[in-house]
Amino acid sequence: MDRERFYDVIVIGGGPAGLTAALYLSRACYRTLVIEKEQFGGQITITEEVVNYPGVNKTSGRALTETMRKQAEGFGAEFLLAEVTEVFLDEDIKEIRTEKGTYSCFGVVLATGAHPRMVGFPGEAEFRGRGVAYCATCDGEFFTGKEVFVVGGGFVAAEESVFLTKYASHVTILIRGEDFSCAEAVAQAARNHPKITVRTNTQVLEVTGENALRSIRYQNTKTGEESVFAPEGDTFGVFVFAGYAPDTELVKGKIELDERGYVCTDRNRKTNLPGVYAAGDVCQKNLRQVVTAVGDGATAATELEKYASVMQEKTGIRPQRPSKKDNGQTGVQAEGNGKAETAQAAEEQQRSGGLFPKEMLAQLSTVFTRMEAPLILSLHLDERPVSQELKYYMEELAKQTDKLSVSLSEEGGSHLPFVEVLRGDGTKTGLRFHGVPGGHEFTSFVLGLYNAAGPGQPLDEETKQSIRKLDVPVRMQIFVSLSCTMCPELVTAAQRIASLNPDVEAEVYDLNHFPELKEQYHVMSVPCLVLNEEKTLFGKKNISRLLEEIKNMGSPDFARR
Repeated sequence: MDRERFYDVIVIGGGPAGLTAALYLSRACYRTLVIEKEQFGGQITITEEVVNYPGVNKTSGRALTETMRKQAEGFGAEFLLAEVTEVFLDEDIKEIRTEKGTYSCFGVVLATGAHPRMVGFPGEAEFRGRGVAYCATCDGEFFTGKEVFVVGGGFVAAEESVFLTKYASHVTILIRGEDFSCAEAVAQAARNHPKITVRTNTQVLEVTGENALRSIRYQNTKTGEESVFAPEGDTFGVFVFAGYAPDTELVKGKIELDERGYVCTDRNRKTNLPGVYAAGDVCQKNLRQVVTAVGDGATAATELEKYASVMQEKTGIRPQRPSKKDNGQTGVQAEGNGKAETAQAAEEQQRSGGLFPKEMLAQLSTVFTRMEAPLILSLHLDERPVSQELKYYMEELAKQTDKLSVSLSEEGGSHLPFVEVLRGDGTKTGLRFHGVPGGHEFTSFVLGLYNAAGPGQPLDEETKQSIRKLDVPVRMQIFVSLSCTMCPELVTAAQRIASLNPDVEAEVYDLNHFPELKEQYHVMSVPCLVLNEEKTLFGKKNISRLLEEIKNMGSPDFARR
């Protein structure tokens, strides 16, 4: 057993429930690790306005959960960005396997949350990413000036409909029931909005089109009257907000789940296994709000404090907590829990001119210290202001380490501006970013540098060999939005594959700067992946799933999938 990777409690999931559990446990002086595969904060990060959290007049979901994370970090909680691949929960010492290695602990908090549920109307799956979407924050901008339909009558449907009016020319809400099923204040905001029409007792019969949506047919379930919307020469959007399905695939068959897949717990959030608790939207519960998730996390943590204490006495093992600030790896963590020198971080901050905040500088320092080889950031620019922004961004990033240098290319290229990552000897790594890698893609870009320079994010030997055996040229074009929370997983996976095989290219495009590509590939949802100009795929994918798609390129039915 690796004592450095041994914890009192491991929290799987970094949303409000998981962050609260980490705060309570670390404050009680138990060594705690939060593992999150996408972004700390969970689903609430896509909510621009939170007004019903007690004690907070108004904030965004992102700001609220970032405060939670910092509070937990201040008490010593550690954070790891990685996907959990397998769990072993039956024994006193539990084992959590991730793409970045294996971790052990006494207790576990399952706070994996839930994902958007599909309705199942004809055409929904076919046009996912080509007009059918599930995240207003990620995809709303693609429907600027267009008509939008919202399917659903709950809190999210009402709230996101109002948000979509920022972009859409008009929003029509289709509610299957008699009325909204959310708080009246939220429902009224949607009903009273001048750009929103509400149709109750209405269901979608089908959506149709070619490369993009061209028509929607829906029916009043009381009168039987059918309606068709088919704008001539234009497309439109359908956003589905039909609730969530629990993310419990990881523990299916290992702990008790109800008929809908939610984790069964008692009032203290204990599952049927000793030392395993669940919190937040992954649980059976009547109300799914931040405030209830926070309560779940606090309850589970308090119970696990007692459990961890008993297990310490039983086993004689007392996990060693890191010294203060050794755990500041949230966001750009390369692997495990790196250690950044405070003095160095302060010095780097002075050099940066303020572009990167102090906390980020410490995180960057950790990653750059571990990089094995130098890299060149080769800039291909045009006359647009975004080119100067990219140049400034890369120059400031290079100031933080002697392992990065910036060069101006005279080769030009298509879809300018972009930064191409080269090795110190000028050879290509296969990594490019078109636009400026800010927002959620900053972390992906930094991890891409780490992967290209080596040693890179840990992978099992079987996966490495599978990547190296790819013997045909592979060009991956990944279209993203900087506000998309689902894009980084696909980007990081593509870049990791490219870093290990010279025949693979991973090119990332911020679609905000390249509308022509959006039209060319009929992109109406992100992330969008184009493989060798043969196949367009939508949605997040990890390395194993992406490898599967690459290997299938040569199959007879690849183009039909």
